[in-house]
Amino acid sequence: MHIAIASDHAGYDLKKELVRFLEEKGHTLHDFGTHGPASVDYPDYARPAAQAVARGECQRGILICGTGLGMSYVANKVKGIRAAACQGCYSARRSRLDNDANVLCLGGRVLGVGLAREIVEVWLSTKFSAQARHQRRIKKIEAFEAECG
Repeated sequence: MHIAIASDHAGYDLKKELVRFLEEKGHTLHDFGTHGPASVDYPDYARPAAQAVARGECQRGILICGTGLGMSYVANKVKGIRAAACQGCYSARRSRLDNDANVLCLGGRVLGVGLAREIVEVWLSTKFSAQARHQRRIKKIEAFEAECG
């Protein structure tokens, strides 16, 4: 799978670990930065990564900041993105199964490396259920997104 990945300074160390983990699993990564621990602003990294997913250049995205929340706020402003900030495997699974989330947001200050790897693995391996009720809800999100321009 081709995955966009990005972090701010608070997620940098976890991103390095996840890059290694994902490459070992055979995934292709497009790393949008940051590329060091110096303080940066997460919107500068979340936006281009989310845009790459929205344009179809990457199949999914993984964004990492201190809590995962800031990255999710930015990613969800990009038309076509359904970003989920997850702190456990259950929410990761449900974000894919029910909502077809295409961006996963993680917190480098709230998750250990082991749990983060588990969350990523569950999220990447879970397919959208495509049940009618879930498709209907996603279409409503897309319609609202179109209204908001």
